[in-house]
Amino acid sequence: MNETDPDERSPNPAEQLEADGGLTDVQREQQADYLDVEINLLKPATPFMRDHLRIIWIGFAIWTLTTFGPITLTRIVPELMTATMPAIGFPLHYFLIAIGGPSAALILSVWYARKRDQIDEKYGITQMRTEEMETPTETTGEEVTATDGGVDE
Repeated sequence: MNETDPDERSPNPAEQLEADGGLTDVQREQQADYLDVEINLLKPATPFMRDHLRIIWIGFAIWTLTTFGPITLTRIVPELMTATMPAIGFPLHYFLIAIGGPSAALILSVWYARKRDQIDEKYGITQMRTEEMETPTETTGEEVTATDGGVDE
């Protein structure tokens, strides 16, 4: 048998696997320090980022189809797209661009908000409301900067 001694092997960092300590995605997400995490759109660092990026790409694909689809089809098959619709009397391409595009954008906005809420719930992320935010209770006599960049008096 030709066995190699474990002490003689040079550890290759690419081949070594690190244990996650049995953490769930939610626990791993709560421990992530986003100031130290490199943001890479092609390879997200955390499960939350991966889920959110998947929703963004799906929404982008739907937006692209609903925005540029009718225009492209009008160029490819003008006979079909410029035909008058019997019910409303407008050409099909006009209806799809004028009514379909904005409607699709509105529906896509609602879809994104709901999917984002589902992801936030999955990873235990809560949104802080304005009334829950801490406000300074006493003044120190120093000038306080206003939210518009000026100084409150």
